[in-house]
Amino acid sequence: MTYHTTVLLHEGVEALNLKTDGVYVDATFGGGGHSNLILSQLDGGKLLAFDQDPDAERNAPADDRFVLCKGNFRFLKNFLVANGVDQVDGILADFGVSGHQFDEGSRGFSYRFDAELDMRMNPNQELDAKSVVNTYEEAQLRDMFHQYGETSYGSAVARRIVGARQEVKLERIEQLVTLVDQLVPERKRKSELSKIFQAIRIEVNDELVALKEFVEQSTSALKPGGRFVAISYHSLEDRPIKHFFRSGNFNDKQDKDLYGNINRPLNPVGKVVVPSKEEIEMNPRARSAKMRIADKNSNG
Repeated sequence: MTYHTTVLLHEGVEALNLKTDGVYVDATFGGGGHSNLILSQLDGGKLLAFDQDPDAERNAPADDRFVLCKGNFRFLKNFLVANGVDQVDGILADFGVSGHQFDEGSRGFSYRFDAELDMRMNPNQELDAKSVVNTYEEAQLRDMFHQYGETSYGSAVARRIVGARQEVKLERIEQLVTLVDQLVPERKRKSELSKIFQAIRIEVNDELVALKEFVEQSTSALKPGGRFVAISYHSLEDRPIKHFFRSGNFNDKQDKDLYGNINRPLNPVGKVVVPSKEEIEMNPRARSAKMRIADKNSNG
């Protein structure tokens, strides 16, 4: 089975405007698709890639120009310092979950398999999905489902989870799926299960906080004129990126100088890029992808 099918492979790398001797970051290494294509175009350059999942290490190329940073991209600046890098020429971040994590049933990311509730991108961290559904108060669960899953069934699912776990500990995916099935019409089953699982996964991995920390650090990590390429898969990922690129903050509040110029560290480049129909036909998981591009201010 393919570890992961890279989305917007050529478009993402092309958007970096690579310099053959430049230093770049692939914030989400995964199966190595973007990284390998970047390396094929470097001559004297260097690539640092991030992945907190030990399973991704098997894909690391044996290349002196390549460094795999075994950690979350939220620690971007720390890893750059540790590797003697001050600033980089470009950063590519392909957010979301790898195909491997979805397809490896034992990881607990997908409702398609019955396994222990897990969903940890870093299997060495303490918090997992089992802890979330068995220890969070009803209000916490409700807010989590509404905020991270954007589902109208959040209150009902939270109430059902709290009631069910008083009888038996919720340890397996099948138990959670059964609870949701009891509340959701069959026609909405897949979409609502996806939302519920997304919410728990985001909570377990602290994904949105990590994304914001990474985006903020990227502005100082980039050289003036350096390029930031971000690929997201749902509105909760795309919105903070769009706002930060456009306004320099996650609240999308624009501060302008006397001449009407927006004070922001990054300047958006071009329009949003989405996968072609051909790519979506070959890889349906690409259908929700959006790629945004920005350059760091040359005086930054």
